[in-house]
Amino acid sequence: MQIPLHYPHVAVVILCWNGRKFLEQFVPPLLKTTYPNVSYYVADNASTDDSLDYLRQHFPWVEIIAIDENQGFSTGYNIALKQVQADYYVLLNQDVEVAPGWIEPVIAAMQQGKHIGAAQPKLRAYDSKTDFEYAGAAGGYTDSLGYMFCRGRIFDAVEPDTGQYDTPAEIFWASGAAMFVRAQLYHQIGGLDDTFFAHMEEIDLCWRIKSAGYSIVYCPDSVVYHVGGGSLPQGNPRKTYLNFRNNLFLLYKNLPAYQLWYKMPVRLALDCLAAFKSLAGGNSNDFWAIGRAHRHFFRALPSLRKRRKENWQLIRGASVAGPNRNGSYKGLIIWDFFFRKKTKFSQLDSSKFIGAKQ
Repeated sequence: MQIPLHYPHVAVVILCWNGRKFLEQFVPPLLKTTYPNVSYYVADNASTDDSLDYLRQHFPWVEIIAIDENQGFSTGYNIALKQVQADYYVLLNQDVEVAPGWIEPVIAAMQQGKHIGAAQPKLRAYDSKTDFEYAGAAGGYTDSLGYMFCRGRIFDAVEPDTGQYDTPAEIFWASGAAMFVRAQLYHQIGGLDDTFFAHMEEIDLCWRIKSAGYSIVYCPDSVVYHVGGGSLPQGNPRKTYLNFRNNLFLLYKNLPAYQLWYKMPVRLALDCLAAFKSLAGGNSNDFWAIGRAHRHFFRALPSLRKRRKENWQLIRGASVAGPNRNGSYKGLIIWDFFFRKKTKFSQLDSSKFIGAKQ
């Protein structure tokens, strides 16, 4: 790793909501960061616990951005980052513990690659530190129908980290649990989409960054540990609703026009299959959550059409090259996983990846 002679300013911004226990646990190791030009912010989404009192008492040098009401992940960060001046932002979840030396390798990579728009470290599970973590593992990918998966995690199959993904790689999306992004580009490309509230908004941002010709990379020499489910745990119907609704929002906004007309109906049909599978398995809450997600997607179509148009205007204004599809998988991950029983990223067909599989 070549450390740059000039250390650009990095702002680590934690979005907090009722996160006193996480702040108490994870801010002390964060403040041991060795990178020489870093500042710390906590953007508080109208917490009702004593998060802010705790910060003011114990860490007065951490800057607080108080938000009047809970605006979710997207709007919360957009409000906060308008008030933060830096060369790079790090969007860091409140339930993440950082390992020593976690900033240097990412900034070194981004400084050397002027068209790297965003990056992520290796995400391991906090409660099982030898395993990858669901939310990002060793970098995010997408298949031909817009199903998202990770190097180290396909659907709910999470791999142990045995060093099998210790090479840097160009990926399709970086996890919002610990995302590095060029500050100027963040604002130029439109930031996070407020309509998402939470879940998949970072993938939407990354897709725009990729469509503008930038690359997104995974840096294995940087490691963080993510608790996961710190705001909405797995199995929560609200989480199911947001995941299904936002995935439809994501595809409608970002798919090229020639793909939109046939991929959206297929995804809607597959969502219906997932809903009835949940119902057959006795999970009526997820069945109704998926139905509600579809209903709200159709209701939102007029505003989504406007968003899609604005989306491509932002992309054209920020473009440095044609759309970058590296990190895309031309296969069907649901077919590979459920029918061909390929539960590990390393088992997927290398020839179906755009760009190097790594």
